[in-house]
Amino acid sequence: MKRIQSGCIMQTIRFQQKEDGSLTAPEMLSANRAEFDRYKTKLERSQTRYKIDEESEQPDGSVIIRIRKEYNGRTDIGEYFN
Repeated sequence: MKRIQSGCIMQTIRFQQKEDGSLTAPEMLSANRAEFDRYKTKLERSQTRYKIDEESEQPDGSVIIRIRKEYNGRTDIGEYFN
């Protein structure tokens, strides 16, 4: 029998609006930042443990993050967040 001792999910997420020409670059960046903030709030409300390793703003107004988060509430995260 196998059992997972510890684990986490590593993701790269791009927060980006549709480029339909209705938003300027600063407005797109603001909208993407707001979406990113809602994502973090959702993680905190669900009490999901996470760590953002990298966050960068792109010239097109998108925001890219690299994040480690717990797989589910039952799996130990071990040394992944140290």
